[in-house]
Amino acid sequence: MKPSDTTEVTEEVLPPPPSVIPHDGVGIQVKPEHTSESVKKTTKPKRVPMSRRGFGSKGQKISLLTNHFKVGITNASGHFFHYSVALTYEDGRPVEMKGVGRKIMDKVHETYDTELSGKDFAYDGEKSLFTVGALPHNKLEFTVVLDSVSSNRNTRNGSPDVNGSPNGGDRKRPRRASQSKTFKVEISFAAKIPMQAIASALRGQESENSQEAIRVLDIILRQHAAKQGCLLVRQSFFHDNSRNFTDLGGGVLGCRGFHSSFRATQGGLSLNVDGSTTTIIQPGPLVDFLIANQNARDPFQLDWSKAKRTLKNLRIKVKPSNSEYRIVGLSESPCKEQMFTLKNRGKNGNDDAESIEVTVYDYFVNYRQIELRYSGDLPCINVGKPKRPTYLPIELCFLVSLQRYTKALTVHQRSTLVERSRQKPQEKMTILTDVMKSNNYEADSLLRSCGISISTQFTQVEGRVLSAPRLKAGNGEDLIARNGRWSFNNKKLAEPSKIKNWAAVNFSARCDTKGLCRDIARFGETKGIFIDPPIDVFEENPQFRRAPPMVRVEKMFEQMKPQLPDGPPHFIVCLLPDRKNSDIYGPWKRKCLAEFGIFNQCLAPTRVNDQYIMNVLLKINAKLGGLNSLLAIEPSRNIPLVSKVPTIIFGMDVSHGSPGQSDIPSVAAVVSSRCWPLISRYRASVRTQSPKVEMIDSLFKPVSDDKDLGIVRELLLDFYVSSGQTKPTQIIIFRDGVSESQFNQVLNIELDQIIEACKFLDEKWTPKFTIIIAQKNHHTKFFQAGSQDNVPPGTVIDSKVCHPTHNDFYMCAHAGMIVSFYIKLVFLLGQK
Repeated sequence: MKPSDTTEVTEEVLPPPPSVIPHDGVGIQVKPEHTSESVKKTTKPKRVPMSRRGFGSKGQKISLLTNHFKVGITNASGHFFHYSVALTYEDGRPVEMKGVGRKIMDKVHETYDTELSGKDFAYDGEKSLFTVGALPHNKLEFTVVLDSVSSNRNTRNGSPDVNGSPNGGDRKRPRRASQSKTFKVEISFAAKIPMQAIASALRGQESENSQEAIRVLDIILRQHAAKQGCLLVRQSFFHDNSRNFTDLGGGVLGCRGFHSSFRATQGGLSLNVDGSTTTIIQPGPLVDFLIANQNARDPFQLDWSKAKRTLKNLRIKVKPSNSEYRIVGLSESPCKEQMFTLKNRGKNGNDDAESIEVTVYDYFVNYRQIELRYSGDLPCINVGKPKRPTYLPIELCFLVSLQRYTKALTVHQRSTLVERSRQKPQEKMTILTDVMKSNNYEADSLLRSCGISISTQFTQVEGRVLSAPRLKAGNGEDLIARNGRWSFNNKKLAEPSKIKNWAAVNFSARCDTKGLCRDIARFGETKGIFIDPPIDVFEENPQFRRAPPMVRVEKMFEQMKPQLPDGPPHFIVCLLPDRKNSDIYGPWKRKCLAEFGIFNQCLAPTRVNDQYIMNVLLKINAKLGGLNSLLAIEPSRNIPLVSKVPTIIFGMDVSHGSPGQSDIPSVAAVVSSRCWPLISRYRASVRTQSPKVEMIDSLFKPVSDDKDLGIVRELLLDFYVSSGQTKPTQIIIFRDGVSESQFNQVLNIELDQIIEACKFLDEKWTPKFTIIIAQKNHHTKFFQAGSQDNVPPGTVIDSKVCHPTHNDFYMCAHAGMIVSFYIKLVFLLGQK
């Protein structure tokens, strides 16, 4: 069975390779002559992704449906015209407010239909506009007036408007701002894009024009969704419908929507439509959101400094006027104490007015006759400007729906979102069918003028189900995989490890810790793992159970230290108090791995049985240098291509901080095979790099003429030492986490580094390379027609919905309990 618990980290269990290897005329040699100047002078041809060389034939054929919907084009001879859009205020200042651009351009279309020759246009919400056919002139200028554009506007029924700071200063009440604003719009011709470029892309003749033409179609769909009031998140759209919301806790909702994008495929142009999920702020009373967000009992328990940071820039509507504003801050005084100057006009409506000092509370209760139940003792919401604040009682404020929540989710929120986003195959098909019908694309005038028609039927494709590979357990016993799973019942591990010098800690989990340790040792013995008794078992001090997670971890290490005079143990089993998603997990892993280098295994022992312990032992054995199973054809050296010549396999990925953590360094990791001709043993190398940078910059890091601190050198030397002083003649690279637009960077930036690292070791060494991109975050899904079951593991699809020319395919690599998981693999480079 596939092991599963809370552990995600695979630690390095091997000593670092020697910095210098023996030279016997065969080994890898250092080439000191290497300068950046020589590299700059050489102009190398750019590498491009390899083309498809054919189609697979192995496996049992299976008929499938996919969420690609065929697109027809009847106006292939037409052109898209691209125009640049500049939006300014009357005084020439550029309009930078998000969302107002679409309102302005809608007003342009409504007001100047004749000047635009009745043409519809697709506007991207920023600086680009597209039409089918040309506008009357290459440059057009318009002036439009919007009644209300700013969320910071004042209304006739609105709140008091205070001039000056909340804690004093000049409180002269200014003249009420106008309800309308004037904008200038300048539209200038930028480019002409032939629709024929789409047909060229389908024939494999991709160009900048073809990418732009398909982008225009995507912009048309975005505009189509915007007119329906959807929240737009790149190519995903979310309707304001409470049936699509799910509570994640903390005032955050998961919002289900759909993704759509036009794709050039072997079967022609298709529209890929899939489910999508984002997170939004809980709409409704502002105070309810704050209470949920801070897990407070009532508004009087709120941390208002934290609330001020949370609320900044959120949009609210104010009762009873229903006016919309954007929050800029909070008042420093409670509503009953926050003063402003109220200017009462004369009885005849003349400008002679009396100015009086009133509180915000008094104004709303006595002048506006609005009852306030609890706002008097709470801060006011400021929706004004830095030098002209405008205060509102908090209970009159209601958060507008569909406001994205962009901060990092808690562990619990993230797991809840994943759990509630899952859909069974037939459920997903039903939802997508309804989406295609409700979107009503045939009614879109721009799509019609492009000659675009979109089918509402799923595309039928043919797949192939490959046979599962045979595995070997201990003593050469066969492991038989069934439906993507296999069991170690009554079998030993291929290469069991030994567990010595270990301890167990219990963070207040309801569990017999010593009994669990005995069970692990007993069960491990049946799998061939030799396990000494733990040197000690540590139970958390009850007085720290409610302390912050980092404090609990620190206290546990303080508790352990006196009992471990010989230093920290080699391995620790950690029992967490929650079934999953414990807040202790992150701080515990950081303490063990980053500070002490201690291998560890976390458990959430709510239901402990033999299968659970087996899964845990599989993870422990792998972490401590053991080997659970082998491919049956590994020892006999029968793996095609790999077994015949020395081959190293790299797996490369970069992990980034969560949304809202822009200052967290990204982490680049590369694992590589060792002990050739085996391919089941790996070691890892990790480096940090600039935040949000996807291309790995530390594969080759020369610091002098004879010293390279890069990842590749480290792994190549380890391969050389562990494989009988053999240099790899083939390097196979699996690269995860890059999009199609980054393929050329992998080929021309990362591969260059790897080649340079090889040359740095031996100038005459020219290994062959194969690069395979693994993409998980795509939106193509497959279904069995008329079946409730998932697509079987081992299913491969390499036709119809794949790229017109790239050598790519989709694979369902293992079984899914609810929904199958598909990897898209793209061969960027292959050398025989």
